[in-house]
Amino acid sequence: MTHWWRDAAIYQIYPRSFQDTSGDGIGDLAGVRHRLGYLRDLGVGAIWLSPIFKSPMADFGYDIADYRAIDPLFGDMDEFQRLLDDTHRHGLKLLLDFVPNHTSDEHPWFVESRSSRDNPKRDWYIWHDPAPDGGPPNNWRSNFGGSAWTWDEATGQYFYHAFLEKQPDLNWRNPQVREAMYDVLRFWLDKGVDGFRIDVIWHLAKDTRFRDNPPNPAWEPDQPEIQRFQQRYSADQPYVHEIIAELREVVDRYVDRLLIGEIYLPLDRLVTYYGESNKGLHLPFNFQLIQAPWRTEVIRELIEEYETALPEGGWPNWVLSNHDKPRIAARVGEAQARVAAMLLLTLRGTPTLYYGDELGIADVHVPHGRIKDPWAKNEPDASFNRDRARTPMQWSAEAFGGFSEIEPWLPLTDDYRTRNVDRQRGDDSSMLALHRALLALRTRFPDLREGNYCSIDAGPAVLAYRRGERIAVALNLSAESASLDLPHEFRQGEVLLRASSGESGGGIPSRLGGDEGLIILAPPSGAEGRTRS
Repeated sequence: MTHWWRDAAIYQIYPRSFQDTSGDGIGDLAGVRHRLGYLRDLGVGAIWLSPIFKSPMADFGYDIADYRAIDPLFGDMDEFQRLLDDTHRHGLKLLLDFVPNHTSDEHPWFVESRSSRDNPKRDWYIWHDPAPDGGPPNNWRSNFGGSAWTWDEATGQYFYHAFLEKQPDLNWRNPQVREAMYDVLRFWLDKGVDGFRIDVIWHLAKDTRFRDNPPNPAWEPDQPEIQRFQQRYSADQPYVHEIIAELREVVDRYVDRLLIGEIYLPLDRLVTYYGESNKGLHLPFNFQLIQAPWRTEVIRELIEEYETALPEGGWPNWVLSNHDKPRIAARVGEAQARVAAMLLLTLRGTPTLYYGDELGIADVHVPHGRIKDPWAKNEPDASFNRDRARTPMQWSAEAFGGFSEIEPWLPLTDDYRTRNVDRQRGDDSSMLALHRALLALRTRFPDLREGNYCSIDAGPAVLAYRRGERIAVALNLSAESASLDLPHEFRQGEVLLRASSGESGGGIPSRLGGDEGLIILAPPSGAEGRTRS
């Protein structure tokens, strides 16, 4: 059986920032439903919603107080059902963000757990006696700065939180916790959702001896505090793979549902999350394009290493941007963001687009007084702020970009009156038109969805590769022109798309312009050579 997610491009939506219909400056589910036609016409196959569950919003939904309720900010369960039904009517799939590592401290489970040491739910969370000096049990740090342990005066123990104090970690070694969370998955699967992106899945199992993490010799003072130590004992423990296998068993009882896992680990560790006999995650998220320096030799090598490291039958995937990292246009500039889009949508595997990247939204200035990101507030001297990647979608030149009738929760770009969907929709050379053309080519040519990947030596400054039998892609990851030496069959081919202009046609050049990318179709008689399946 061919799974839908092998053909589909996934589109991540940060619901707070997609479309406001209630007039409060915050996006909602009705807003997503209102824009389903746009997403269908863009050419994606699935949408993934960042958390929409009931939450005090200490970390904007990643602190869940009720896994089976929609937060009133976004709507209610009836509105969710309308969105799910309409998504399916548009021929799209819908994925939810599942946050199993921790809950809100306002979740009834934690309220019970905190009430006394002998409460039946005490062991649902991670409690520990103080160190001999009365301090935290070990040196584990929160991902948002400071100790990962908070003292509870009433019960005389510390509780562990890998993120905010208001996000206590669940104890996934407790079988009752696991079964309760599997019931959550079944609740949404029974409603018809098509799968889940699982938040920080490599955190689910911790060292049972609670050993100190070793120091990181590469840490620099301007880096987040979490990087001061290697996370050897606080994450990525062997037991996590047993948990993931159980999660997969739950999902496999339903027809063709998808599990994606958020994992920031080195490649050799990442690929283990496919599981034994590929019975783990369908797609352990591959963030290499987010993290790597934007240089031809680096990108070429990481693609080759990833393709080689994949287990037999493991399906690849690629991501350029997300809600936690600077957008691609902010990292490499608008011209190279067009080349990056061509790379993302022509590599072998499932691509994930981040809302607004199809417009070229880049860095957005967020004044100090408007910062919302709790991580940035906790570590104000560190060189990051996730708000800049979460600003509202820009639909039109109207006030507030057509996102809302009032001032949005975060600012828009300074150029939103010209960088918006309405403006780019009518421009065949726009970033939006380029994304539509790329996604249309994926639909038109099976080689771009199913074809093998094979690197092409087309010159030292050009990243080039073959997809399947007749497609070649040549990308210039710099602003300087470079010699282009393609195999004979592609020199006789047809240009299907140019990254710089969105145009097609014309001969194959001997030099590839700066900030340029080409998708080339060889004549039917071409396409011989090595491939990797």
